[in-house]
Amino acid sequence: MPQNRRRFLNTLLSLPLASAIPTVTTLTSTRSLAADDDYRALVCVFLFGGMDCHDTVIPYDEPAWDMYAQLRAPLLQQYQASANANRDREDLLPLNSQGAEPSYALPREMSGLQSLFNQGQAAIVGNVGPLITPVDSSIFSNDKGALPKRLFSHNDQQSTWMAFAPEGAQLGWGGAFSDASIRAGINSDFLSVSIAGNTVFLNGEAANPFQLDASGVPAIELIEIARRQGAPELSSALEAHFAAQGDTSENLFARDFVNISRRALASNETMSRALADTTPPSQNFPQDRLGGQLAQVANTIAARQQLGASRQVFFVALGGFDTHDNQATDLPPLQQSVSDSIAAFFEATVEMGVAQQVTTFTAADFGRTLTINGDGTDHGWGAHHFVVGGAVNGGRIYGSIPPPTLGHAQDAGNGRLIPTTSVEQYAAPLGRWFGLSENDLALALPGLAGFSAQGPAII
Repeated sequence: MPQNRRRFLNTLLSLPLASAIPTVTTLTSTRSLAADDDYRALVCVFLFGGMDCHDTVIPYDEPAWDMYAQLRAPLLQQYQASANANRDREDLLPLNSQGAEPSYALPREMSGLQSLFNQGQAAIVGNVGPLITPVDSSIFSNDKGALPKRLFSHNDQQSTWMAFAPEGAQLGWGGAFSDASIRAGINSDFLSVSIAGNTVFLNGEAANPFQLDASGVPAIELIEIARRQGAPELSSALEAHFAAQGDTSENLFARDFVNISRRALASNETMSRALADTTPPSQNFPQDRLGGQLAQVANTIAARQQLGASRQVFFVALGGFDTHDNQATDLPPLQQSVSDSIAAFFEATVEMGVAQQVTTFTAADFGRTLTINGDGTDHGWGAHHFVVGGAVNGGRIYGSIPPPTLGHAQDAGNGRLIPTTSVEQYAAPLGRWFGLSENDLALALPGLAGFSAQGPAII
């Protein structure tokens, strides 16, 4: 296919109208995934702005806590004065890792995730972030090694987390996982589903995300709105428009657009019928943005058989984590939403009998500095992340969490953590569980070859 036409099609496929339409791919076929009833789903929960990992996975043993409390004394005092939260050691929720004395704890707003961790249904991976090769403070300060581009920039690090390149990247590793499924013969329009708008994370060479909003309205929502408003003539006219009825164009671009539009319309109809004909789980989700998105993921999973989907990758997101100021006020309700929403979603998978077949994981632009700027924190690099599901080797902290001090080997300055686990190493065990072979992983995560360790055994 000529490059200008391929570029045009890729542009079309990034639009909501075309959200579930696979394109032709030249990738080598593989049979590493079985197109059968062995359902698997990955759910990415992206925390836009970069959640403060130091204020989430908190030192609990007394010597480490004392060091932490000394560095963060002004912020802890602001928590004490806040009506929203407290960060006194006795108010924290200990993480009982492997039955040993707790070394870390979560804030009291995150009781749902603490419960899942202590029950063995959740794990934490410490100090994850974009890397090209292993880096420490000496390499970083002397500019000796290859580093990810545009560190500490929101847009660029969001893109690097999702697609291994700064803003402007077009293919994400969630999409690459779906590409592997397509090569194996699992060719559903609902392999990749975003409940948070357009995202590079789900874009593949063959896979393109189907978009829903948190209420279950498909991307071509004008038709659905017209139906709900009792305007059948308008909805019929819109259907005819998107179906391009009577089109006879011989122009390649025009024909491509018509085909995409028609298939998108058909996919939206399929999704609408499947959701209407499926009984959703009865689990009560938090009545907030993230809770609504994860409720819709649960509803879509409940409709998996009607959708013909045996593999799915979902994307949901919550913003507001760029806490340069007012952290003691703004962060606790966000943490509560993350914890309660993920816990409710896990219980919904239990109700549906798919807890072993659904794995949820968090991601974010970056972590934040251990030092504070007055009443908040600044952009960091590495961060700690949660992995939740019935198949997770839970109740453990994987990787390494540096001490709550300054000047250690993984400090890039001001307690900004240099990652010890790359995004590729974090993603690799998720991909293997999803069904990818090592060849699939090499295609999906090309940077994995730069690391001797191929990812923690989180699942």
